[in-house]
Amino acid sequence: MHPLPLFLASIGVVATALAAIYAFVALTAVLLWRARKAQAIPSALPPVTLLKPLCGTEPGLYEHLRSFCLQDYADFQIVFGVRDPADPAVAVAQRLQAEFPQLPIDIVANPQQHGSNNKVSNLINMLAQARHDVLVMADSDTRVEPGYLAAVTTPLLDRKVGLVTCVYRGVPAPGIWSRLGALYTNDWYMPSVLLGRLVGYDGYAAGQTLCLRRDTLQAIGGLQAIADHLADDFRLGELVRKFGLPILVSPCMIEAQHDEPDLGALARHELRWMRTTRVLRPLSAGFMFISLSLPLAALGALLASAEPGPFTVASTLFWAVAAARLALHCAQRPPGQSLFSELWLLPFRDLLTTWVWCLSFGSYRVRWRGNDFDVDADGVMRRLS
Repeated sequence: MHPLPLFLASIGVVATALAAIYAFVALTAVLLWRARKAQAIPSALPPVTLLKPLCGTEPGLYEHLRSFCLQDYADFQIVFGVRDPADPAVAVAQRLQAEFPQLPIDIVANPQQHGSNNKVSNLINMLAQARHDVLVMADSDTRVEPGYLAAVTTPLLDRKVGLVTCVYRGVPAPGIWSRLGALYTNDWYMPSVLLGRLVGYDGYAAGQTLCLRRDTLQAIGGLQAIADHLADDFRLGELVRKFGLPILVSPCMIEAQHDEPDLGALARHELRWMRTTRVLRPLSAGFMFISLSLPLAALGALLASAEPGPFTVASTLFWAVAAARLALHCAQRPPGQSLFSELWLLPFRDLLTTWVWCLSFGSYRVRWRGNDFDVDADGVMRRLS
């Protein structure tokens, strides 16, 4: 055996082994999450204010917002907020006001800027209209079931819980790029979140749901403390944990719409998420290649192909990774959808994730809603002229 081919083959075996370990642990994390027990909902729950920041219209906006109006909950208020009074989302909010006259719905249109993060500025303006001390913030692309509000507020009855968040399922708008975007969430991001929790990481917090008490928010410095941060949800969770209170992930599953008109829009969104991870958790971002299990296993098998013995091991591990990848995809399929309708997209999805991960090391610049920002090592964003 020549030293160089043997060395490369050894690297290939290690790469496929790492890919196999990750693939099977991620699959285990997803299956354990799906097998979790439903929580008991008490008969009496505190009044709640839902804060829904809006910016423009998007596919399904009316249906998404309407799902929050249909909550099986005794006492709750909804505050919709925009920064521009002419925002077309105002008409959708007004339609819901007329449709649900018995439900306290307030609309706030306020352009006042409190930091470089426009969504948080919007939330700060909306907070002045919040009537209740339990607050739920949820992105506009989120759709929920009628029991959602009870599920996410119940854990806060325990004063030792600081923040409640949710995992979510990506639901695509029509089009192949939206389907690929939903696969990013369902087949890669959410499994990595669940794997992290399985091994003890408790820092996950997602803007699709952030539920906390007003006194907790005030104790960590209010929303002003996250007004300049790109990953405002992550920063909020970080501040709550530093205050000594844990983040709880509700067993409630919610949906998030993916609307990607073309490859460029899809790549920009995912590049922003990847670069955000690189800023906030640089070590995790550096080792993220392990989570790209199928491309990593394919590369490992290729490196091992020059030596028969290592190649036998690597190829066996590759097919094990492929089987785990397929099982993970099937486990994450939404109810009622064919298990096999998007199998042909999986190689493209995994290669695209790998490509975006490589691009994420190019700079700290991100694009968000048409504006370019530079992000520093603390996650603070500064708009570029």
